[in-house]
Amino acid sequence: MKSGLEHSEWKSSSLFASRTRASGLLPHRSQGDGGRATISAVRRTFCLFVTFDLLFISLLWIIELNTTDSLLKSLQNEVVHYDFRTSFFDVFLLAAFRFLFLQLGYAALRLRHWWVIAITTLVTTAFLIAKVSTSTLLFHNAFGYLLPITSFVVTWLETWFLDFKVLPQEAEEERGLWGWGGGKSGGHPRKIPAGISEGQFYSPPESPAGTVIYAASTGMLVDVYDKEFVRLGREAMAVVERILAQEDSWKFEKSNVQGDAVYSMEIPFYGKTFIIKALLQCPAELVYQEVILQPEKMVQWNKTILACQILQRVDDNTMVSYDVSAGAAGGVVAPRDFVNVRRVERRHDCYLSAGMAAVHGARPLQDCYVRGENGPGGFVLLKCSTNPSLCTFIWILNTDLKGRLPRYLIHQSLAATMFEFMSHLRQRICELQATHC
Repeated sequence: MKSGLEHSEWKSSSLFASRTRASGLLPHRSQGDGGRATISAVRRTFCLFVTFDLLFISLLWIIELNTTDSLLKSLQNEVVHYDFRTSFFDVFLLAAFRFLFLQLGYAALRLRHWWVIAITTLVTTAFLIAKVSTSTLLFHNAFGYLLPITSFVVTWLETWFLDFKVLPQEAEEERGLWGWGGGKSGGHPRKIPAGISEGQFYSPPESPAGTVIYAASTGMLVDVYDKEFVRLGREAMAVVERILAQEDSWKFEKSNVQGDAVYSMEIPFYGKTFIIKALLQCPAELVYQEVILQPEKMVQWNKTILACQILQRVDDNTMVSYDVSAGAAGGVVAPRDFVNVRRVERRHDCYLSAGMAAVHGARPLQDCYVRGENGPGGFVLLKCSTNPSLCTFIWILNTDLKGRLPRYLIHQSLAATMFEFMSHLRQRICELQATHC
């Protein structure tokens, strides 16, 4: 029986990725570094500047060696008979240290974090301060000033260039490569292919005269003030689709005795995203009704949330909700409240609910809760083609809990919350199945 369930799970979980790859909507990339085949132009410029740093300091040092005596004799004095107070050899070694570390980190390993340059800048700054504080070279010639100042300035220029040019620009390029522009950066709405909808789910509210626009993709009249909610919902749906299509890139985190598995994935611009995948022994329609269509009723059985309120139903597929999460990590993580846009789509082989953070006038910031912020995520239900009484449930969670919480504690609490949610969901399914028997 177990092998049969595993086989059914594999088939159902492969439906979405195979269909989207076949359509060409969501290309699968097997290349490393987020699908980037070559080093970016801005990163090449940074590496070139790092090389210039080494060559320029070397040139200045060689000139300095020739100003006092012959080159060989000066080398012997500064290298063989090295003295911290009278030699510039250590400034050259400092430049070589920066060159090796930065080229290794950002050219060879192509890191996307600032910690390498933070180390080189800290070491360089501390060393140069100690150097000019104790050295007697300032009294010899102009190079006593020129070399330390040049080394200091070039080091901080490298830090500025990486932090304000290389990393942000690569993040934007990556988002454009995946079709994830806009969002927090306030970019223009992108044309995202609309999903196949097999029906209507919600009744939109009435719109005042003269404030409606026609949405060609849905055939609905949408209030002009709500079109941003519709855009955010489509953006979240597009990101969820791409995460599902990149299942090969999910990193396994942990699992429980029920066979539920938590994975993680680094999403450009949005950061670390957690994904739980579980096989449920019930029809997908049952979970669809309980989790996706009736989120405000989840508080009756889901102990990981304290409140859920639908603030606005924008159109047949889009709504805005207010949610309050329960505390986690034994009370260390206090309850948070969230305002989210949710977009629901029903397709032939799956149900999807995707959402992300939004701002709504009905729920401003409150003193009693820290306002969290959700990145793109949601629920996915994949039908099993061989057994209609089985389905694969996927929850994609990207959240910023705000507050001063250690990152490792947040990650542990999120994984534990996902397992707890699955436990409550299974208990709810058992109650419903017992009621219908």
